[in-house]
Amino acid sequence: MIMKDYLLIFIGMIILMIGVLIGVAYLTLLERKVLGYIQIRKGPNKLGLIGILQPFADAIKLFTKEQTYPMFSNYLVYYFSPIVGFSLSLTLWMMIPYYFNFFSFNLGFLFFFSCTSLGVYTLMISGWSSNSNYSLLGGLRAVAQTISYEVSLAFIMMSTIIMIMDFNLLKLMDYQKFIWFLILMFPLSLCWLSSSLAETNRTPFDFAEGESELVSGFNVEYSSGGFALIFLAEYSSILFMSLMFVLMYMGGYSLSFIFYLKLSFLSFVFIWVRGTLPRYRYDKLMYLAWKSYLPISLNFLLLFLGFKIILFN
Repeated sequence: MIMKDYLLIFIGMIILMIGVLIGVAYLTLLERKVLGYIQIRKGPNKLGLIGILQPFADAIKLFTKEQTYPMFSNYLVYYFSPIVGFSLSLTLWMMIPYYFNFFSFNLGFLFFFSCTSLGVYTLMISGWSSNSNYSLLGGLRAVAQTISYEVSLAFIMMSTIIMIMDFNLLKLMDYQKFIWFLILMFPLSLCWLSSSLAETNRTPFDFAEGESELVSGFNVEYSSGGFALIFLAEYSSILFMSLMFVLMYMGGYSLSFIFYLKLSFLSFVFIWVRGTLPRYRYDKLMYLAWKSYLPISLNFLLLFLGFKIILFN
């Protein structure tokens, strides 16, 4: 019986991963379409009905291209870092608070921190191992940026943890039955949203791949499958950060159409920001992270801590 349970959990994991990958494929299509309309053009519209098969054509093209690698690269590390990064971004999805046939994550928040912190290493190693100055610079920028943001990200999340006094993500739904945390923590939710943009290396904080300065940044030496995996990891993180926003601020997890609508809207916001805002200046990002978000998140943390102490007394 126990073996059957484990087998069901494993099958559930595989189905979830396939679902995430299909979601990522269509998120890339949505991005290309939305950016097309923002720039007053069509976007992909040839393959299938209104370009619906485009992601699969791209995937086939990328994975069948010849894999090139630099002569002086640290080959094994260079080859495996995109695979590890991709695996990490999929592992994050294991903490979705399902009601059935899955792991019950009582420590979901801690698992989230562990996985996102490890993600920095894959970025850094991808940049360093190809032995190219441009990609090394891109990797260093990514590390500095992520370290700056993860501090305030942790404090913002701690405010939510204090509100529910639990690490279990399912509890978020119980506490948001009558009022969303978005209303109670509006400034913090905006800080979280812009921090997630930086966490996933998206415009206006995409310094790790600043095309105008670093020629595509840390992934400049990657081609075919390696590049595709880095790409997939980034988009899977975008979907996951949107999921975390919905869980923490927009009513928690529920098996309803509205939940997935909220998730899709948040993913659309990531694309919308890319089409609207220019890239931020690098030193200003550091200034924003350390001198604006850190004090704001700390002050709100103390505020909610004070609320809890008053309520418990």
